[in-house]
Amino acid sequence: MAVQKFRSIEDMNKAPLPESQEPPFERFLRHCARWWAIAPKHYPRGVFKFRTIEEAQKAREKYSSRT
Repeated sequence: MAVQKFRSIEDMNKAPLPESQEPPFERFLRHCARWWAIAPKHYPRGVFKFRTIEEAQKAREKYSSRT
C-alpha cells in the first residue's frame, strides 16, 4: 500500500478509502493461518497456583515447548 501525504485534516477526510483487491474470505483465511502460526497449540485445563516464580516459569516452559 502506498503512503499518502495530506496538507490538512480536511484533505485527509476527503480522500477515498483504499480497497483491497483480494476477496474478503481469502483475507480471512490468511489471517486465520497467521493466528494459528503464532498461537499455542495446547492449552492446559484448569487453574494453577504456584508457590514460586521459578515453579510458574517451569510450567510455562513445559507447555510452550509443546507447540
